[in-house]
Amino acid sequence: MSTLDGTVAAPDTSPAPTLPLASRQDGTYPRPQMLRTAWADLDGTWSFRNEGDESSWRNGFPDARDILVPFPPESSASGIDEPGFHPVVWYSRPITHEDLLAAGHDEHADRLVLHFGAVDHRARVWIDGQFVGEHEGGHTPFSFDVTELLTGGAPDAVHTLVVRAEDDPHDLTQPRGKQDWHEDPHAIWYRRTTGIWQTVWLEAVPTASIGYLRWTNVDHATMRLTVRLHGRRSGGERLRVEAWWDERGEHLATVESTIGDTATEFEVVLPIARQTNGQAEDELHWTPEHPRLIDATVALLAADGTPVDAVSSYFGMRTVGVDAGTFLLHGRSYDVRSVLNQGYWPESHIAAPSRQALRREVELIKELGFNAARNHQKIEDPRFLYWADRLGLLVWGEAPGAYAFSPRAVQRLMREWMDAVERDASHPSIVTWVPANESWGVQHIATDPAQQAYARSLADVTRAIDPTRPVISNDGWEHTNSDIVTIHDYEGDGVALARTYADDAARERLFSRFGPADRWVLVGGARDEGQPVMLTEFGGVNYQPGVQREDGWGYTSASDGDDWIARITALYDAIRASSFLAGSCYTQLTDTMQETNGLLNADRTPKVPIEQIRRAVTGR
Repeated sequence: MSTLDGTVAAPDTSPAPTLPLASRQDGTYPRPQMLRTAWADLDGTWSFRNEGDESSWRNGFPDARDILVPFPPESSASGIDEPGFHPVVWYSRPITHEDLLAAGHDEHADRLVLHFGAVDHRARVWIDGQFVGEHEGGHTPFSFDVTELLTGGAPDAVHTLVVRAEDDPHDLTQPRGKQDWHEDPHAIWYRRTTGIWQTVWLEAVPTASIGYLRWTNVDHATMRLTVRLHGRRSGGERLRVEAWWDERGEHLATVESTIGDTATEFEVVLPIARQTNGQAEDELHWTPEHPRLIDATVALLAADGTPVDAVSSYFGMRTVGVDAGTFLLHGRSYDVRSVLNQGYWPESHIAAPSRQALRREVELIKELGFNAARNHQKIEDPRFLYWADRLGLLVWGEAPGAYAFSPRAVQRLMREWMDAVERDASHPSIVTWVPANESWGVQHIATDPAQQAYARSLADVTRAIDPTRPVISNDGWEHTNSDIVTIHDYEGDGVALARTYADDAARERLFSRFGPADRWVLVGGARDEGQPVMLTEFGGVNYQPGVQREDGWGYTSASDGDDWIARITALYDAIRASSFLAGSCYTQLTDTMQETNGLLNADRTPKVPIEQIRRAVTGR
């Protein structure tokens, strides 16, 4: 086995890993595929105000209230529970010597990095009144080296961390997803999430450290690893990667490589997948039915071989694609049975109410009979993706949309989306990218060449960053250059739905006229080239057992639980009868505010016994 630079792998004599196995973590660490053992969790009680300016915060926080981070101030979980507009909010928290120790700061790890999982929408950060930096993009992570600001003084010094978050509810150029720009929720939009909504944490690293990892499937037996380093290097360093299969307690490979100037790429070949004339390949493959993960340790070594830095990671051997109207997993036809997941909780909005809730969400989706989830208009917490990796759930990664078309809107969404794809590209669970939905932000795409060019460029830049997954240019209708043609159809009659998707003649009719939403399926010169067709929003049947919401609604309504299940079963029977549909996505997993069309209540309890829902979804 050899690397891209020709380095021959070391003999297979490595001991068991000394770092914790990344594939067996508890879902607490905020960056699951680049795990270190020491870090300081800065979530918890912070001071909060929703007014003031920079000068008024330098010397303290008069009249501040307590807020529980990472929950947004609009939510009850935060302790603020003020659902109105919050165009600017301020946070403050002390950083103590105990925090530095928890982060692992010592003479061997002398750089301190402050991490933010996500702050919606634009964040500015200070420590002890000194400006640290800023970031724009409400769903993507950012970090700052804060070593000089937190060290050099008295050992027991207490420092003040200040965060200002700006989130203009009326700025439609801002990628916002399902967050309403009206004060109260209307139609399909929900209450806002302002400010910090994912974990804030502090981590100590060496002067030269591993800053970024990306795993890319090359083929059935080979992964390409991209590594970026941060900090000052002494020269002559090397990278060493070791891979283990924890399921069998088996060491699979050791590879070493020299380091490039900016980033290093090299291949990790798993010999077991080359053995027995290829008959062992399936033993390593990641699928929803068998979510096998391979653990890896990535170590930075000095020129003399001394360890400088090391992180735990994992990957899944998983290839996806499309061909002949079919979605392919490992080169074989795979029926995608998905559910629309808003990722929204009544008490905490798009922030999960607990880390355990992220695992439970994946478990519930699988228990209902689905093998996939379309995370709708939200770039999900990486810990949800970790549980999807570990428990076996296909995920469609989707950008939160803006609602205006302008140069500023284009720049904002493009930048945030590229950061999201870069962050999540290593997760084997993610099998499809969705940069746009239902022409949001490109409302005149059917006739406007500029908007068509934007949709094409969003899809193409996604492919440029990650050529290994299918891309959907505009989920629902008005596709320009989609690898999968997706359609939204809320027809409530199963017999009528069956006619629309029955056979090849029905497919031809679908592509040659306005689609179910009175929108063209293809625009801007796009043609039917035999792409897979999926019904990626359907159902949405309203049923409210128990307490009735006066504003609750769905696309159709059921009179009781039996009627509800019968309607869902009829819709799925229509999909199962189609000769060409390659997959589907039911709307939706849970009731979400005024949308009472979930399979589960908002508190995640099933509306009828869960086995009845699973039977309707799977047909068995």
